Amino acid sequence: MNEILDALLRALAFGTPLLLASLGAIVNERAGVVNLGVEGMMALGALAGFAVAYGGGTGGNLWLAVLAAMLVGALAALLHAFVTITMRANQFVSGLSLTLLGLGLAGLLGKAFEGFPLFNQPPQWPFTAGAIALALLLALVLQYTRTGLTLRSVGENPAAADVLGLNVGAVRYAAVAVGGALAGLAGAYLSLVYRPSWTDGMTGGLGWIAVALVIFVGWNPLRAIFGAVFFGLLYYLQFRLQGHSPIPTEFFSAMPYLLVIVVLGIAGLRGQQGAAPEALGRPYTRGER
Repeated sequence: MNEILDALLRALAFGTPLLLASLGAIVNERAGVVNLGVEGMMALGALAGFAVAYGGGTGGNLWLAVLAAMLVGALAALLHAFVTITMRANQFVSGLSLTLLGLGLAGLLGKAFEGFPLFNQPPQWPFTAGAIALALLLALVLQYTRTGLTLRSVGENPAAADVLGLNVGAVRYAAVAVGGALAGLAGAYLSLVYRPSWTDGMTGGLGWIAVALVIFVGWNPLRAIFGAVFFGLLYYLQFRLQGHSPIPTEFFSAMPYLLVIVVLGIAGLRGQQGAAPEALGRPYTRGER
């Protein structure tokens, strides 16, 4: 029983950043915007959060650190929004560029913080409980509120939303900013809670798994909770089984990413892609039909 409880707690610890990042992706994709820059925004958020929390070694304000991470993530996302919504560039290319930019910039600026531990580490439970509560809230907002209806309308049929007087561009800008803020928060969790330090490459592909998780759960915030815990359990097993099996350790390191490919393949065979917003990935110009 103790081992099961320990595995669940570890799965929640691993799954929290995945849940936060995937919820952010659900918000902007429900509005019709794909952002593959999650990994880069997480890296920037992790660096910003640690830099503020570290406070020159004296210990900074943890709440400000969280806000800084969310702000940096939102600003990075707004760059993607400008390129794709205003300039109508390809969303996939822009997102990939944002990942490369975010990882490179975080790696460069983060050299000054390499090797310094964080002594004022916050507890895990507020982040985990907050992520679960946020998933529940997002599900309610999407299903039962005018805000959720607006978001879904813009993602499904922006032309019809335009006719009804909705500002499609403004809604998409706001959704992308929220998505970036949550990705930044996911990064802050890594550098403040999970590994209270800054290390280049500490996101370790979690942003890509979060993007895949959105597809796997069919853009459903409630399913994202279970999906994040599931992948969190895989991460736990990856470390738990190393050294206790004749299987090479490289296999366990690749296991979460291999399973991403498997579950996406299964989702495709089951027609899960049909749950995607109708206008996902397509730019829109006001007045266009």
